Amino acid sequence: MVNPAPHQHLARWVPQRLPLRSLLLLIWLLSSFGIMFFARDLQMVVAGWPLSFWFATQGSVLIFIAIVVVFAWVANRRHGGGATGFDNVAYGAYKRRLHRMFAIYVLCLLLFLGGLALAEHWGLSKQWVGAIFLFATVAMYAVIGIYSRTANTDEYYVAGRHIPAVYNGMATAADWMSAASFISMAGGLYLQGFSGTDSQPGGLAYVLGWTGGFCLVALLVAPQLRRLGLYTIPDFFGVRYAGRWPRRIAAMAAVLCSFTYVVAQIYGVGLITSRLTGVQFEIGILLGLGGVLVCSFLGGMRAVTWTQVTQYVVLILAFLIPVSWLAYKQLGNPIAPWVYGQQLEKISQMEKQLMASPAEQQVIQEYARRARDYEKKLRNVEKALSEERMLLNERLRLLNVTRADAETIYQARRELAQLPKDAASARDIWTHAMQENLSRAKPLGGMLPHSQPFSGNPDGSPEERQSFETSRLNFLALMFCLMVGTAGMPHLLTRFYTTPSVSEARTSVAWSLVFIALLYLAAPALAVLVKFEVMSELVGQNFDSLPAWMAQWARVDGSLLSISDVNHDHILQFSELKLGTDLVMLATPELGGLPYVVSGLVAAGGLAAALSTADGLLLTIGNALTHDLYFQGRQNDPASAVRRVIMSKFALLVVALCAAYAAAQKPADILLLVGASFSLAGSAFVPAMVLGIFWSRATRVAAVCGMLIGVGVTLYYMLINAHAVRTVLGLDGSGLWFGIQPVSAGVFGVAAGMVVVPLLSLVTRDEGQEMQQT
Repeated sequence: MVNPAPHQHLARWVPQRLPLRSLLLLIWLLSSFGIMFFARDLQMVVAGWPLSFWFATQGSVLIFIAIVVVFAWVANRRHGGGATGFDNVAYGAYKRRLHRMFAIYVLCLLLFLGGLALAEHWGLSKQWVGAIFLFATVAMYAVIGIYSRTANTDEYYVAGRHIPAVYNGMATAADWMSAASFISMAGGLYLQGFSGTDSQPGGLAYVLGWTGGFCLVALLVAPQLRRLGLYTIPDFFGVRYAGRWPRRIAAMAAVLCSFTYVVAQIYGVGLITSRLTGVQFEIGILLGLGGVLVCSFLGGMRAVTWTQVTQYVVLILAFLIPVSWLAYKQLGNPIAPWVYGQQLEKISQMEKQLMASPAEQQVIQEYARRARDYEKKLRNVEKALSEERMLLNERLRLLNVTRADAETIYQARRELAQLPKDAASARDIWTHAMQENLSRAKPLGGMLPHSQPFSGNPDGSPEERQSFETSRLNFLALMFCLMVGTAGMPHLLTRFYTTPSVSEARTSVAWSLVFIALLYLAAPALAVLVKFEVMSELVGQNFDSLPAWMAQWARVDGSLLSISDVNHDHILQFSELKLGTDLVMLATPELGGLPYVVSGLVAAGGLAAALSTADGLLLTIGNALTHDLYFQGRQNDPASAVRRVIMSKFALLVVALCAAYAAAQKPADILLLVGASFSLAGSAFVPAMVLGIFWSRATRVAAVCGMLIGVGVTLYYMLINAHAVRTVLGLDGSGLWFGIQPVSAGVFGVAAGMVVVPLLSLVTRDEGQEMQQT
């Protein structure tokens, strides 16, 4: 039942907890932004760990968990949270039945893994192992989706509001730990180290941002939204601001940020499916898409919830088994987060050796030479293109005259065919190639030392000081966007509508963060262990003796893995190897020499992560298009309930096909797409939502303008700094404000919303607002 005056209810409820909430928010702020601002000064080593590195990877995450758990415990003891909708005896029996079913599922999964491992040991081929993992897991999700089919409105939109907190936490964790978390986070940490660079921020900002954001969800949003008993996030805007336009704008914003997010997930699905089955990337997308649809199409949130519970177990086992194996292999202890700090010092020593290596210097000089060649071509693109085409044609003619072997002639024809067709495309390709070579013409292939916070030097030259300030600002900006975006991500917040009561919603947030932290504490460990493995085992090998899996991954997608003998010494140097962010986790079992059954498990875990998030996102988009835009939240017409659900399913199908087409174009890597969606979600929802919850004076006009301006500023900043847009508009130089990269555009959108909503609320007034404030 929807509360007819939710802002009245919230106004009475909030002040009682402000002291506790304020204290916990202060602790959250100090343990994240406070410590990270001074990270370069906190380099003392305690128990083998650089202090700032330990806080960024573990200490702050543990504090975030404590904040959420303390808030849930205190608030539930003090205020409870309303009836569950079940009598205590029946609800207790229901949970015991769920516990038994869950225990049986975990046991069967472990037996399945053991059986496949034995089958591989007895001679089952890798192709069969991969195919069995793919089809067995997708079939399991499909069975759950079909079994959970429903046309009931409550079941389809909010799973009947009877999901216990622990299982909702598990489903939320699976929904949250997308392909970006499972596939790309460890790879991003491998490439970017602590913080990335001033031009490519990231690193541990993702760990802090995606865990610290749950403090905002717990303290500011989730319990308050659950108290209202709604279906979608746009429902809140329609009820709180009592108008069509707040709901419409919120629905369109939900579609925008969720579509950007789901494209990244379907890209991950295609990547994993193509690797498991050997099919083309585009066909892999379609195969994975079938798995997504069968989970969400028939049963809505009810089906999605229980498939996500099963997917969580798959993905967490798939992540923890290889990282534990690497830790045991290297350090003799499988508890990776506890022991991997020992490898940081070894990596630091190897980084110094690599930076002083003459062979590495040769590679760097060759990349610099290539960059200069591209720079020379760009001075007169048309002339350079004409000369290159002429040289290739002449070479091909000579090869035909001298009757060279077919392979050489084929290679020459391929080079000619790959030459840019016109000056405009040549300029784009050569500019990108020049920038790529410039970035690799640096020590460690352009990477910073792994445990160094921020690039540059605060005590160095003016350029180094500027680089340090820009790098630190970008790190904090990205962390802010991820945290605030978490508090505004529609598919996440909808999950807390599915619990039986407000108290269960609070507990569910705590369980969610605990389950998420199992992976987020292990991801930095995996990045360190993989980097040590690469530096100690792969670097220095002869090209002819490199493992076969490297060539196999290079064939899937050249951007995932590329190696080239740049200095022609037939020995692999660190700077000659380029691993993509989306590869590090997927290739870890092969890198560590694990049986292929673990590679299959990892691929199945990545597929589970991508499918679980894609399910929730597609459901959010379909519901926004039908429930919020077409039906405008009307729930009082029983005759339209079935039609509303059917239309949601149709919208979900159409959006899924559109997202698959977009993913097939490989628009950007997973982390960039996901980061952009968080900036959009934070700027669109958080200012108007949080102020609407805690300040009864916030008005409809202010909310509409705040959302439009927030999203508008964010989109403008992203687009105006996109290379293609700047090229088309003929813009030179940098369009960055304060040096902040486009992935963190939400900083400006959220700030604009937080200014616009209060100011316009003070000069406008909704009808009946005097009554609302009483």
